[in-house]
Amino acid sequence: MAKGPGVTIRSVLLNVRDVARSVDFYTRFLGAVPLSAVTPSGADLDLVTGTLRLRHVEQPAESTWVADDLHAGFRHVGFKVASLEPLVTRLRDADVSFHLEPIDAEGGVRITFFYDPDGTLLELVEGALQYHEVFDRDAVDEDWAAGVPDRPRLDHVAETVADLDRTLAYYGGLGWRHMAGIHQPSDPRGFEIAYVRSGDLVLEVFTFARAELLPARPLLDATGFLGIELDPAPEGGEPTVDGWSVSTDPDGLLLLSARR
Repeated sequence: MAKGPGVTIRSVLLNVRDVARSVDFYTRFLGAVPLSAVTPSGADLDLVTGTLRLRHVEQPAESTWVADDLHAGFRHVGFKVASLEPLVTRLRDADVSFHLEPIDAEGGVRITFFYDPDGTLLELVEGALQYHEVFDRDAVDEDWAAGVPDRPRLDHVAETVADLDRTLAYYGGLGWRHMAGIHQPSDPRGFEIAYVRSGDLVLEVFTFARAELLPARPLLDATGFLGIELDPAPEGGEPTVDGWSVSTDPDGLLLLSARR
């Protein structure tokens, strides 16, 4: 995975009940390739531009995540695909639960949302986003240069935040670039999306100017999305998960790094 300056996204971490079941799901539907031996305790999966790390949780806590973008913190994991419909057909044939059927979205892309076996919300995106505002042309050119993937590739993690300027300052301090933005003019909540680039991956940042947010309550041992792995570790993390250094951004997104 190509790296720019500063702290970059190394992988996305998920807590799962059954590692073999999750590996089967991601290899069958998203073309993931195991990077090493799959064990009952975990697996690392290659998704072209990033790694998905699965962590087994024996007795998981009840998840506090809610499928409502007005909750701050993690919202979904996104993948770029060459063609949406063949994958959607396979998912439907396997009775995978959808959150949003395929639609044409702002920015000239086609998208759909569905759930993995442990309730992590996933997005498929077909097409190159045509941004309404560009703040870093080099970053956008890098985004577009990735082209059409031969197999689904890890593209972004989405997060809802209370204060965009605060979020941009936080991640800017890690060396991430405010790449571009997309407006949602038909949304009465004042919904806007900003894109912050780290290496080959993107943090998709949701804000709502005319709606009240509910705070995130991330849990280390609930099933589903756990956090994003950063390299190197930012300052201030605590060694609380399997030797990982753990911190949060201003809106509760968990940031983990391997302690050296």
